Amino acid sequence: MQIEVAGNQIELAEGALCADALKEGLSKKQFKKVVVAKCGEDMLDLTAAVPTACTTLEPVFADSEEGLVVIRHSTAHLMAEAVKKLFPTAKVTIGPSIKDGFYYDFDYERPFTPEDLEAIEKEMLSSVGANKDFACQTMTADEARTYFADMNEDYKGELIDDLGEDEYSIYTHGDFSDLCRGPHVARTGMLKAFKLLSVAGAYWRGDEKNKMLQRIYGTAWQDPKALKKHLFRLDEAKKRDHRKLGTQLDLFSTHEDIGGGMIMWHPKGGLVRAILEDWERKEHLKRGYDIVQGPLILKQELWEKSGHYENYKENMYFTEIDDQGYGIKPMNCLAHMLIYKRKTQSYRDLPQRYFELGVVHRHEKSGVLHGLMRVRSFTQDDAHLICRPDQLQDEIIGVFHFVKDLMDLFSFEFRAEISTRPEKSVGTDADWELATSALENALDSIDEEYTINEGDGAFYGPKIDIILEDSLGRSWQCATIQCDFTLPERFDLVYVGEDGARHRPVMLHRVILGSIERFVGVLIEHFAGALPVWLAPVQARLMNVTDSQIEFSEKAKQFMLSKGIRVEADIRNEKLGYKVREAQVEKIPYMLVIGDKEVEAGCVNIRSRDGEDPGMVTLEEAAQLILDAAQEPFKLGGMSYSFSG
Repeated sequence: MQIEVAGNQIELAEGALCADALKEGLSKKQFKKVVVAKCGEDMLDLTAAVPTACTTLEPVFADSEEGLVVIRHSTAHLMAEAVKKLFPTAKVTIGPSIKDGFYYDFDYERPFTPEDLEAIEKEMLSSVGANKDFACQTMTADEARTYFADMNEDYKGELIDDLGEDEYSIYTHGDFSDLCRGPHVARTGMLKAFKLLSVAGAYWRGDEKNKMLQRIYGTAWQDPKALKKHLFRLDEAKKRDHRKLGTQLDLFSTHEDIGGGMIMWHPKGGLVRAILEDWERKEHLKRGYDIVQGPLILKQELWEKSGHYENYKENMYFTEIDDQGYGIKPMNCLAHMLIYKRKTQSYRDLPQRYFELGVVHRHEKSGVLHGLMRVRSFTQDDAHLICRPDQLQDEIIGVFHFVKDLMDLFSFEFRAEISTRPEKSVGTDADWELATSALENALDSIDEEYTINEGDGAFYGPKIDIILEDSLGRSWQCATIQCDFTLPERFDLVYVGEDGARHRPVMLHRVILGSIERFVGVLIEHFAGALPVWLAPVQARLMNVTDSQIEFSEKAKQFMLSKGIRVEADIRNEKLGYKVREAQVEKIPYMLVIGDKEVEAGCVNIRSRDGEDPGMVTLEEAAQLILDAAQEPFKLGGMSYSFSG
């Protein structure tokens, strides 16, 4: 049989293995980096025979996205083998690859300890050294059920029953076998760069009614260098944890007395929020938005009418007033539609753009709550744009440019995804096709690249998700643009057209920052707590050397405040070195030191947190330096901004 391998035509005997075919078409150096083969969309073990219908066979290299998935999945099996050898009574369940790593869930009578993880990792390395083959065999459902029952692996039997397939593939290396679709690397010796990270609880099948299992997390990479780089990022991420820095910088806190997922903003954190929100209000007004405000709770019948009750009620909170059911809003769209309906709208009045910094509540399970990143009560910078169909593309593009300005402001790299119709949704197929096409056409018209995220749209319409990348290379979902033909229909939104007839508008749901809480959390970690000068709650701190400079320090403080600079004066009876170190821990952008020489000259001595120290300058020069630094990020985008705290 003739087949193309990596662009080369080669002749193969019937039944030839994928490894043999790839060796023919690749150099020895290239082949060493191959983990599996690919024919069309099918991934194949190197030890599998080349399918007779296959005309093109491609290598999957270890450093590719697909290759890393295989490496991580294989390493999960490697870990499970080690666990079973060290803890024979442990029962194995599932062990997939995940972003940057893998996990495996085990049913074991006691919690795994850090010492256990060290022992498991050591055993894994022993298996790597033994270079055991990964072998695949196929069994009927009955054979597989009996096979795992003989090993007392009850969970595998349950999976077989649930999957309901006629045949199953079983992968074995050494004494360990697992039910698995594959593919896997050819030998354990190919898995040389991994690290076990942590243990967490996880319910079997993700159902809290089921037994709690133990989930061991790990990471695996194509080589030790890539692993070392990732572990450095993980270590850096721990240092930047917004929960730790939130305490260090005195920005926010959570408290069990008020409930999980509820944030208490301290004065400095509240100021950061106020600055961000003030910036947003100004930017929205510049872009033709109207600021509105809806109530926190609305009658349940409205949520039923919108489809939220049927499709989203498990994420909502409900209450009752005067025997009438109410829903606490998880989003702001219903009130905005009612604002639109307050009067007859003409085609000349469109688009209408309603912006609200609305507090919303969504029910999240306690196990997923995480500082500012996953909360139950948060503020969303929500807007709804109601427009004519012929205006839709321009409105989508306008929102996208708004998002891009935000990304540029913080120097975020980002990418766009279009999420399509989920299984649980409302509206007709025709409306969904129109909405999805509108999003695609808008991005195509401005040559913006995007990927398709199948089935992850909102229940009422498809959306563009903006995924930003922070300074550690981590991805965060931020802005969203959702196109909706359904809710305008359900709420009978209309406008009077140029022809005098009633027409149906289209609605865009969109956020720019998204959750204010979450965005602040991302910023804290992105900047390692050293927020940009324009956003820092304290931009400068005055520090006296001795009590003889207190009077001038107070005078300097008032001068800075008069210039719109957020400044504090540290006039405590402490050594200067202590004051400087404390300001550095609190990430204060500028430290203004005042000694006798500075008082005599009417100056301050500037020290900056980034190490650039201009030295002794006048109060006017110091103020201008700080003000210029606060304006720097806005100059590139032609924006101007000021905020006095």
